[in-house]
Amino acid sequence: MNAARPADGSGANRAGGDGGPQDDAGSKRVPATCANHDVIDRLGDPAVRDLAWLLFSADLLRAQPPLAPLAQWCANADEARATRDWLAQVDRDPARLHEALMAAPTHRLGRYAENLLGWFLANGPAAQLVAQNVPLRRAGLTLGECDFLVRTRAGERLHWELAVKCYLHAGPGNDERALLAEFVGPNLRDRFDLKLTHLRDRQLRLSAREEFASLGYEGQWLAQMFVKGWLFYRAGKAAPSRVEDAPELAADHGRGWWVMRSDWPAFAQQQAADGWNVLPRLAWLAPRRLAAAPGTAVAAPVDPNALLDALARPDDPVLVAAFSADSTGGYRELSRGFIVPDDWPARAAAFARQ
Repeated sequence: MNAARPADGSGANRAGGDGGPQDDAGSKRVPATCANHDVIDRLGDPAVRDLAWLLFSADLLRAQPPLAPLAQWCANADEARATRDWLAQVDRDPARLHEALMAAPTHRLGRYAENLLGWFLANGPAAQLVAQNVPLRRAGLTLGECDFLVRTRAGERLHWELAVKCYLHAGPGNDERALLAEFVGPNLRDRFDLKLTHLRDRQLRLSAREEFASLGYEGQWLAQMFVKGWLFYRAGKAAPSRVEDAPELAADHGRGWWVMRSDWPAFAQQQAADGWNVLPRLAWLAPRRLAAAPGTAVAAPVDPNALLDALARPDDPVLVAAFSADSTGGYRELSRGFIVPDDWPARAAAFARQ
């Protein structure tokens, strides 16, 4: 049984969201030798940090046998060490990564993550890219796309389906085990149980279809899910003290908080933050660092009231981050969470029950 988790935002973003050691068979996407709590924090460039987060942060889900094993990009300690060294080198000179991202501009978080992971597979020292976004068609109709076809250094053929998700827990949170259906998207158009079902029963089966076999990718391909992201639990004076993990979730998944707009001033005042910023969608991956360019001062985060005043659409959920000043004159993310409209909890609970 997983330990119960605080719902007040304390400890919500630990070790930069990185994964811890394996706690039971299949609960980690990579061997323990590939996990490192300090990898992301050593990097400065935002895109490089986001790429490191995709590789080294905790999974959202445990393996779901037999149809949904976890993706394995790293086979051993040597590949993990080589990848850490490679990321440090890219961080010192990220121009090629920036050029690749600018060549495929997007406002979609999932597509941004695909671009990052594809660049790593094409250029990094571990598993290698065979093909990306491979469409399957029958009679002119597209049946779906395989996100990534990958070959490991040991010659294994892998089919990866990538998903990067942010869900808020909308259940009652009364010290009982959470249900996967209680994790909903901030705009109430997505739900974690439905996403897992689609991933397991449709996307991961694409490489087993006869339409895939006709494409010429010889051999057997092992389908694996690559699911990263953050789960947000209710904070504030009305929040329960604990919620126990849903059984499908990885124990060390990335955590944040959510709070109603009316509770925001009191909640923010209780946090040991030097300032707050709204996180635009493409900044939803790795914990953020605000660093000054040489010879310039960093743009400081704002106070909680100024943050609310600056919201372009105050009636929509918005992701914000708390920052603390560091010794370099910049700021580091302490925690992150959503500010939601006061009517959102009731609507979210209804969506979770549908």
